[in-house]
Amino acid sequence: MSIRGFEDWLTTPPGQYVLDWEQRKHDQLVADIFGYNAFQLGLPRQDFLRANRMPFRSRCDHAEAAERSAVDVCADLRHLPFATASVDLVVLPHVLEFAEQPHQILREVERILVPEGQVIVAGFNPYSLWGARRRLRRTEVPPFQGQYISVPRLKDWFALLGFETRAGAFGCYAPAVAEEKWLARWRFMEAAGDRWWPFAGSVYLVQAIKRVPGMRFIIPARRDLIARTKALAATTKPVVQKKIEQ
Repeated sequence: MSIRGFEDWLTTPPGQYVLDWEQRKHDQLVADIFGYNAFQLGLPRQDFLRANRMPFRSRCDHAEAAERSAVDVCADLRHLPFATASVDLVVLPHVLEFAEQPHQILREVERILVPEGQVIVAGFNPYSLWGARRRLRRTEVPPFQGQYISVPRLKDWFALLGFETRAGAFGCYAPAVAEEKWLARWRFMEAAGDRWWPFAGSVYLVQAIKRVPGMRFIIPARRDLIARTKALAATTKPVVQKKIEQ
């Protein structure tokens, strides 16, 4: 599969409809993730890390993307040129569903993430109106040429790699129409979808954390902690000076 043409589709009315929702959700999720290094893999024209406050934020994509847009790191996403356990956050916007080897990309993401590092994946939901359109009318027109990955399947992949799913969201409940006026008429489905069929949104975001077995935070033993607290309290007591009688 190729993601070529998908970025151009994002400039169309339905593409803007999807992009606006995903940008808002990314802004909410990445704002509270801290560390030093954050990478966005794919869709370099969009900045899904703009709300993050890490000092080093970069966009990485393959060589073909470098010809079309500004990319900080040009690389094969299946073999990332980053050191093991060196990245705190990775964002994957619609990369897996257009990749020929999505498992390999996820394995590379797991390799470069530090323990407790986080990954956010955006994708199209096969169990939605857009997914039904894709199954009924096979076409190579974006965004229906990708291999849609369901959230349960993605969670299984995460579990196999040692990730723990932390959060997620579904959105974009309107049908797959091409004109903006029809999208506007179906806007009422957003509130209805969140309430009545929340898992039928056309797109989703899933956030997961890399867990390392056997790692735990080292804290003082309870008795030692109590003793240190008492000792600290004793040193902070006010000293009362007696008046010296003449």
